[in-house]
Amino acid sequence: MLYAILSEDAPDTLEVRRSARPAHLARIRLLRDQGRLVLAGPHPAIDAEDPGAAGFTGSLVVAEFSSLEAAKTWAAADPYTGVGVYARVVVKPFYKVLP
Repeated sequence: MLYAILSEDAPDTLEVRRSARPAHLARIRLLRDQGRLVLAGPHPAIDAEDPGAAGFTGSLVVAEFSSLEAAKTWAAADPYTGVGVYARVVVKPFYKVLP
C-alpha cells in the first residue's frame, strides 16, 4: 500500500537540512531503486523552485510500504529527523487515483 509521509521543518534549520541532505537523499534513492517511490520533494517556504535563504517548510514522500507501521518506522529513521530538521512527521495511508 502507498503511504504519504508529511514532514514539517523546525524553524531556522536550513543549514542543518543542507548538511544532512546527502544522507536523506540516499534513503529516498533507495526507495526509487526498489520501485517503491511515487514522488518526493521539499516544500519551499516561498513561491519559488529555489527559495534561497527562505528555505523550506517541510517535505512530502509518497511511497509503498508493507504496512503503516513500516512506513512510520522508515520515516522515524530519516536523517532529517535525527538532526532536528523535522519538528513533526505525519504518516498516513495514501490512495492514488490519478494519473
